[in-house]
Amino acid sequence: MPTVTITGGTGLVGTALTKMLVAKGYEVIILSRNTSVEKITFPNVNYAIWDIEKQVIDENAINKTDYIVHLAGAGVAEKRWSTKRKKEIVESRTQSAALIVKSLKEIPNQIKAIISASAIGWYGADTPETISKPFTETKPADNEFLGETCRLWEESIAPVTAMHKRLVIFRTGIVLDANGGALKEFLKPLRSGIAAILGSGKQIISWIHIDDMCRLYMDAIENERLQGVYNAVAPKPVTNKTLVLELAKQLKGKYFIPVHVPAFVLKIMLGEMSIEVLKSANVSAEKISKTGFQFLYPSIESALNNLVKM
Repeated sequence: MPTVTITGGTGLVGTALTKMLVAKGYEVIILSRNTSVEKITFPNVNYAIWDIEKQVIDENAINKTDYIVHLAGAGVAEKRWSTKRKKEIVESRTQSAALIVKSLKEIPNQIKAIISASAIGWYGADTPETISKPFTETKPADNEFLGETCRLWEESIAPVTAMHKRLVIFRTGIVLDANGGALKEFLKPLRSGIAAILGSGKQIISWIHIDDMCRLYMDAIENERLQGVYNAVAPKPVTNKTLVLELAKQLKGKYFIPVHVPAFVLKIMLGEMSIEVLKSANVSAEKISKTGFQFLYPSIESALNNLVKM
């Protein structure tokens, strides 16, 4: 079976994808700054050193690799957006991509494709037009921080196409996973019976189940026809209120209290990052669906029913 090298392999998506790849018989190499700290222990999983700041990478890993899945990047929602943190968010993405490009130029390799993460932060907030006609991949990047970050992110990996490597970029929505990420935050107040609706709750969330996210990466590896940019979102976005109340219903039945968290409170708690929490982004899954990809969890009801049981 082919070998897949993953950057950001110990993160939420990277961990789940590694399990899926190993289950299908793939060899996996996880690039890490410290191979002595192995967070994932499976058969067919090895670790290799890379150092983004020094722009060095294990040449043997590149020699052995058939596909690269590029997930590396500092978490957007982990800390408040200070000037220093913003710089870290951008450079963790662009410099890691630059190291991949540099490696493919300098190290003999048989790499067939690079599948890179991006995000629906590429798009700005909904307008009256996008509420009825969702954002598609042809829309230009938004001028705000996340839009600019995604533009630089995608541009930094784009040079691999000049080396005749197939490039697939997934603009990822909110990934729902029982093991962490956004869903974990939604669940915290529910433990006390509080269904915390953010702001008005009318903002649209374009989401995707972790299994479908990983299946998209698998499809990009195995389907040579996939090339270019695709939105990685489920076909049925929902409002924040709908998501929170559906989660509460499945977890607590009738025993919960809906509470709106005012926008000004979120601004105090999160600073500039509150803009993204309150932003509505209706993003289309039409392009990836037209390739023949079928979502296991197309609706929020089916997704949460699966995740709450886990």
